[in-house]
Amino acid sequence: QVVTAMGRTWHPEHFVCVHCQVEIGSRNFFEKDGQPYCEEDYHSLFSPRCAYCNEAVMDNQRVVTALDRTWHPEHFFCAQCGRPFGEEGFHERDGKPYCRQDYYGMFAPKCNGCSRAIMQNYLSALNTVWHPECFICRECFTPFINGSFFEHEGQPYCEVHYHERRGSLCSGCQKPITGRCISAMAKKFHPEHFVCAFCLKQLNKGTFKEQNDKPYCQPCFIKLFG
Repeated sequence: QVVTAMGRTWHPEHFVCVHCQVEIGSRNFFEKDGQPYCEEDYHSLFSPRCAYCNEAVMDNQRVVTALDRTWHPEHFFCAQCGRPFGEEGFHERDGKPYCRQDYYGMFAPKCNGCSRAIMQNYLSALNTVWHPECFICRECFTPFINGSFFEHEGQPYCEVHYHERRGSLCSGCQKPITGRCISAMAKKFHPEHFVCAFCLKQLNKGTFKEQNDKPYCQPCFIKLFG
């Protein structure tokens, strides 16, 4: 009695697994580099291993190839939540697969306006990142025209509220003061808006009288208040 295999003839007792030396007989075997292996040893030695469970992936099993590794389909899931991946696929970080939600929740930059993850478009400003809809005046929540904004203590403001925060709004017209100003009564004024509260003539800082937090010229003050 002889065994014919791999183009050669063997005594049955000599046709053994080259690794474990167990007689193969009529069992299935695999050939590698001209040597016979029993099914168990062949898969143990040469079959790819699942990156999750480290068990061999058999030839007759479905397989997932991703991240330069091989996985049983049931073991290829999000490293954070454990859910299988849907049509959105997966994202990789440090060699591990993550679903879209967990990947962005854990690793995406956070918007400086709302603190939520930035998943698509963003703006870079003030040394950080923002959702476009979150990059607005921190006081009135108005978007910036032509991208022009003012910074105060690390936050973006429109021109009016920037000057309000800085204490540089004119007390007369409530508009920003960017040039010369007059400081009086713990307030600031455009020179042309520092006027008598009664006759509306322009005042000089040193020649006015104050009554009820309003400035008056000398004649009007005497006329009104004696």
